[in-house]
Amino acid sequence: MTAKTRHFTANDLPEALAVFPLEGALLLPRARLPLNIFEPRYLAMIDDALRTEHRLIGMIQPRRPKRDDETDPPLYEVGCAGRITSLSETDDGRYLISLTGVQRFAVQEEIEGFTPFRRVAPNWPRFADDLGEEPDETSDEDREAFLELLKQYFTAASLSADWDALSKADYETLINAIAMLCPFSPQEKQALLEAESLAQREKDLQAMMRFVVADPAGGGDLQ
Repeated sequence: MTAKTRHFTANDLPEALAVFPLEGALLLPRARLPLNIFEPRYLAMIDDALRTEHRLIGMIQPRRPKRDDETDPPLYEVGCAGRITSLSETDDGRYLISLTGVQRFAVQEEIEGFTPFRRVAPNWPRFADDLGEEPDETSDEDREAFLELLKQYFTAASLSADWDALSKADYETLINAIAMLCPFSPQEKQALLEAESLAQREKDLQAMMRFVVADPAGGGDLQ
């Protein structure tokens, strides 16, 4: 799930960023997220991003579903910018794209304008370390313990996995793949996104998985 893409520096990051609000969708730096784009305003957003050198859009979660009396729901403070690294167009006009995570951002303010899609002024420096490489901070013993907990969680949550691929994945790929793919609640996904480090994200994952393992019938916060 970790992807190689163009190297970005702080100078490459834009002052305005189009955002795609999508509940339950999580993108993390250097990870890849496939998306099926079909709404006209988000098709326009992709077209607009492709005209830029950086080809970035921001994935961000809405805080709650849209109400009847509002145009757009409020957004969480933190999202993750991803570069469009693959795109194909279907016969019915949809875009099938892959985003490769570049850097998280904090929303300074939402930009008013005439585009059909939403844009924000991102605060990049808060997550400047995302442009570096995450070190492998786990021992073989800790990795085996994590994989054993993961197996218990998958059993409790009635999920299946390619265990051969997971066992061979590097530390960052393993942690981020589980964070992105498992059916955690939007609030839990947001907590995983905002974790200060990869090690903290692993700790948060372990706590979420242990909760489900302890009460598989309840399912924790997954529903």
